[in-house]
Formats: sequence, structure tokens, C-alpha cells
Amino acid sequence: MTVPTSPRIWGRMIAKRVLIAAALTVVAGACGSSEPEVEEIDADIGTLLATSAEAMGSVDTVRFEIERGGVPIYIDPTGTLEFKDAVGRFVAPQAADAVVKVAISGINVQIGAIAIDGTVWLSNPITGQWEPAPSTYAFDPTSLFSPDVGWRPLLDGELRNAVLVGREELDGVARYHVTGVAPEERIETITANLVRNQDVVVDIWLDTATGHVLEVTFDATTSAGVSNWTLVFFDYGDEIEIVPPDELSGG
Repeated sequence: MTVPTSPRIWGRMIAKRVLIAAALTVVAGACGSSEPEVEEIDADIGTLLATSAEAMGSVDTVRFEIERGGVPIYIDPTGTLEFKDAVGRFVAPQAADAVVKVAISGINVQIGAIAIDGTVWLSNPITGQWEPAPSTYAFDPTSLFSPDVGWRPLLDGELRNAVLVGREELDGVARYHVTGVAPEERIETITANLVRNQDVVVDIWLDTATGHVLEVTFDATTSAGVSNWTLVFFDYGDEIEIVPPDELSGG
């Protein structure tokens, strides 16, 4: 092959390559700017709940928030630790950690909680040191995602009078809104043992593509009045590691 040496020929070749490269850049940019359409679950209540049950029964990792309003709910039998809210993480099959806000004599404090394979540790609100939780401690977030007693059985036939309210959007994210009645055993499980002894009407929002539960709201009634609950789940599949307190730096 003869290599051209004329400056004119070299110039034409360079200019041609520059134009081709520019054209490819424009095409690539146009392709990259268009997001592929996400296939949504069929908007049929049976199909939707079945898909959601399967998705929630195979959760590997997720982050969650639990907020409570209304009348006080306590996480200890003495009525000392009033539950306010919690922000936490879950790793299958049975590990979770959380920062739990409680009120003690009207003063809000934060307690760290780690639960691994049935063992629960709490951080002392005064010393900050980790201690084994007393057997009467109620909050165990690992139960939320147990494939046997958590979300999967609720969505796989236990949610009574289930109705698809519709498809909604929040902050640009599409969600299916479902309502129904959750039995007392299941509502106790998915609130980490905080709400007991009653069936409740729940509003559930599901990811339209995966079926993952994104948000749940409901009211619960006690002898003291009504408590209001919001549970939010996000970052499914994120890389999360949960270790016992003795492996935490400075723990």
C-alpha cells in the first residue's frame, strides 16, 4: 500500500476523519440521551401482587425509614422508650442495623441497633457503648424482609380486599397504589413488632417495574388513641455490609 505524502492529500484525509468523528459523536450523544423504556408490570391486582410478593421475598439489600406520629408507642415493656422514627439497612438473610430515635421523659435521644441472626445489640444512649438488648426489646427490623413471615406472605394472598387504586407519580417516579387489609400477625411483622393485636387498612405503593414496595402508610388504634405510620423503602440492591459491634471501628 502506498502511503500518500502530499500535504494536500493529508489535509483532506484529516478533515474527512474529523467530520466522521464529529458525526459519530453526535450520534452517540443522541443515543445516550434517550433512556430505554422500562416495561411495567401489568396493572392487574392479581398479577401485581404476585410479582411484588416474589420481589419482596428475594430482597438482598435495602434501606428503610419508619416514622410514627400520633399517640406514643413504646419499644420496652416499662413504657420508658417512646419510639419516634428509625433509619436503617437490611442485608439478607437476617441482618439489619438502624439508628432509632426515642423519647425518654420527653427528651429525644438516638440509639443504635444491630440485629444479626436473632441477636440484637443496642448502643447505650449515655455511654455510647454497645450492649446486648434485653429480651423484652421490641424493635427487630430483620423481620420486615423475612421471606416466610414478612412481606411475601402478606402480598401472596393475605392482603384482604386488595384494590388497585391507580398508577401515580411522586417526584417523577411511577408507582402503583394498592390498598387492602393487613392481618394483625403480618402488620406486627412488617412494623418490626411495634404494632400489635389488630388488623389495619394499609396503603401500599409499589415500583411499577420491579414490584418492590416503596412506601406504606396506615393508622393503628390503641387504648390511648391513634398512631400514624409511614414506612419507606429504597436503594434496593445497594452494596451494604452489616457487622457485629465488636467489628466496628471504635465500637
